[in-house]
Formats: sequence, structure tokens, C-alpha cells
Amino acid sequence: MKQTAPEKPAPALSTRGLTVGYDETIVLDGVDLTLPAGRTTGLIGANGSGKSTLLKAMSRVLAPRRGVALLDGEDIHRLPTRALARRLGLLPQDPQAPPGMTVRDLVALGRHPHRRGFGVLGAADRRAIDAALARTSTAALADRPVHALSGGQRQRVWIALALCQDTPALLLDEPTTFLDIHHQMEVLAVLHGLRTEGRTVVVVLHDLLQATRHCDHLVALAGGRIVARGAPEEVLTPAVIREVFSVESTVLPDPCTGRPLVIPHPHADPAG
Repeated sequence: MKQTAPEKPAPALSTRGLTVGYDETIVLDGVDLTLPAGRTTGLIGANGSGKSTLLKAMSRVLAPRRGVALLDGEDIHRLPTRALARRLGLLPQDPQAPPGMTVRDLVALGRHPHRRGFGVLGAADRRAIDAALARTSTAALADRPVHALSGGQRQRVWIALALCQDTPALLLDEPTTFLDIHHQMEVLAVLHGLRTEGRTVVVVLHDLLQATRHCDHLVALAGGRIVARGAPEEVLTPAVIREVFSVESTVLPDPCTGRPLVIPHPHADPAG
């Protein structure tokens, strides 16, 4: 079952002078960024570069020290919680389910922003739940406790929850973590479907091949600042790879897609 594409125009996500940190440490300092509406943007960079912090700041998980994160030009911290949850969904890096909760009940939580009070699930809610389970190949797990699943199964269930929320903007932090290559491809196929539906998607990815194949736009970060942004062909250059990852590389056309294929050079043998 396929979810219906958003009826309203795709939302625009942006930051202005965004400064975010933890305790005394500043991770992002004065970031100005506008992401293309209705496209899929990949955030890439080494560990600790600020990718997840940027995603948290853009979804109101982290409050900025200075600056602002905007959704369609509105400060997300000034939007009512339920109104924001209807427009912006988030899959965090390490989500936790309440003990004993079944897969179907967890995915059903995605319908909460669309329900009035604590009313029962309606027919539209049940259709959205079934569609999200089907798209993530988790329908057979619907009655199982979430805690009894493997890491890969749990990850797909959390993605189903994010899809069930049915928001026009969706932020995903490393959605292919814990997944084998088969299920990675299934999740990336879901991402491709979201692209064709015109949703605004922001995804943190470590795999550069996944990023270049499945994203329209890339943002490369290093040390809490933006090094490059634009189409994969503009961002994935040897110079950017060197600055972001401290790795020498050759960039060739991907034989399957024609997009950039980054081939890292082996490190020199210290033994000579």
C-alpha cells in the first residue's frame, strides 16, 4: 500500500545563525543553511562533525544557544507541538520503545498528531499503519513485542513509525544502521519513494554511495561548519573528501547511475 503524497506544497527547512552545543561545548556555530523543498538532502561528514546535532536542532530536540531553525519561515520553537508534529517527523539515532509494546502499537503512535484527544483509531489511521508496515516489510512482525526483535527489525519498525506520522517533512538520523545489505536496499527504496512524492527529506548517512545515489542535495560538514553544499557532483570532489574525512580519493562516474563514486586511496603502509 502506498501512502498518499502530501497535498500541500513541500515545506522549506532552513537555519539562520544557528549555534548549538552540549554543556560548555559548541558543536555548530552560526550555521546558515537553506534546504531545497520537496527534495532529499543528505548530511555527510566524519563522526563528530555535527550532522546529528544539526538534525536535532532542526527538529526541536535541541534548543539553540543563538539563531533559529525555521520551517516555512516560522521558528520551530514558536509552533504548537501538535501542529509541528503534523508537519515534521523525526527518526532519531537510538530510539527506545516502552517495555512490552507491540510493533503495531508503536507504529500507531505516529497517528497521535492527527487524532483528536485520545480518540480511537479511525479507518484512515488504520490504513496509514498498514501502509507503513507494508512499506518497511514489517507487517509480519505487527503483533510481536518490539523488545523481542533483532536490531535490524527494530530499525525498520521505527522507520514505519516515522512514515505513519505522514508528515510532508521527514528527518532521518542514520536510518540504515543495523541493517544488512538487503534491508538497507529496502529502506533506501522507501527513501526513493519519498523523493517521488515530493516530500522534504533530510537524512544523515555515513555511506557515501548511499548518499550520492539516493539524495538530490548534499551538505558536507566538518568541525561544526558547512564545507560544501549542492548536487552530489558539486560536493563529492577529492578536495571536499580530503577536507571532510582526511582521506585522499579518486572520484569516478558510478557505472549504474553516472553519479560520483568515491574510491578512497589506501593508507600508506607504516612498515614501508
